[in-house]
Amino acid sequence: MAGQDIPEEYLDGYAHILAAASSTGRRLTREELDSRRALGERAADAGHGLRALVGAHFAATRAHWPVSRTVRADSVLAAAEQAVDAFAEGYERAQRLAVRQEEAARREFIDDLLYGRSDLGLLAERAERFGLRLSYEHAVAVAQGPSGYEEGHPVPREVERALIGRFGDRSILLTTKDGRLVCVAPGDQDEVLRFFAKQAYAATGGGRVAIGRPQPGPGGVVQSYEEALNALDLAERLEIDEPVLRAADLLVYPVLTRDRQAMADLVVNTLGPLHQARGGAQPLIDTLAAYFDSGCVAAEAARRLALSVRALTYRLERIHQLTGANPSDPVHRYTLQTAVIGARLLDWPAKPF
Repeated sequence: MAGQDIPEEYLDGYAHILAAASSTGRRLTREELDSRRALGERAADAGHGLRALVGAHFAATRAHWPVSRTVRADSVLAAAEQAVDAFAEGYERAQRLAVRQEEAARREFIDDLLYGRSDLGLLAERAERFGLRLSYEHAVAVAQGPSGYEEGHPVPREVERALIGRFGDRSILLTTKDGRLVCVAPGDQDEVLRFFAKQAYAATGGGRVAIGRPQPGPGGVVQSYEEALNALDLAERLEIDEPVLRAADLLVYPVLTRDRQAMADLVVNTLGPLHQARGGAQPLIDTLAAYFDSGCVAAEAARRLALSVRALTYRLERIHQLTGANPSDPVHRYTLQTAVIGARLLDWPAKPF
């Protein structure tokens, strides 16, 4: 019989309500409806399926069908319909509350995971509930699009569907944080993050993705996440056009800026004389940046700057005159290029030291 495994407690009072309401054809009272809603909530909290519960009510309706000649079938069915509808309303209300509580717990866990604000041992225990084993290595990829994204937005949902469709359940956590898409995956499954990067790039309409290095332990997710964020910040400041960035490929930049004062001294001492040029230092710094980014090929650098090769050559000569360093000389080139990188990282000369 349908619903035969459902405990009788969730049908408590149903037969009496059915008989009382159908005998006069009246609607169920507020107290009767409230009692059905309360039982529906209890059944949902206990984990019973709604389909089986409705089946149990149908079975009880047949078992307790009033036999009086004065009772019409439509009155019985109307009373049963009201009772089941109230029961389902309570069930669904409990389900919605459970979903909201689960979402709140998930968001709290994600915040603690990415910011490292919780006890690491407790965090590792909570992580297993969401499919992560923090004793292993994990790597984090962060995607940034032209606009911000929150949970439930079509973009993260599209990326999540693609990931699940390709990899199924592989201990992957996809979420959003501060308007960006975040993917946490086991450190030995680089193909997951590469696929995420491809899907996120397409879904965001050409956004940029940064991938942190695999890091071990409960605190590894925080480290990898911060590396990915730093890579995005570097790409913006250095005007790197690559759609996918790997923190492992950008390690030289944090090294260069670890001693900020030393880098500032190098920038000012090497590039400071460019302030004497007509138009200030910035156009000549942009010229050096384009020249180095193009592999010191004058024709390519001129194309990037929308200049003639002759105009570019003149600028390079002017830089040589003002700084005493020749961009074409391998000995001077390293100092100039490092100073240009430092200027871009420190936003000089827009922000003087």
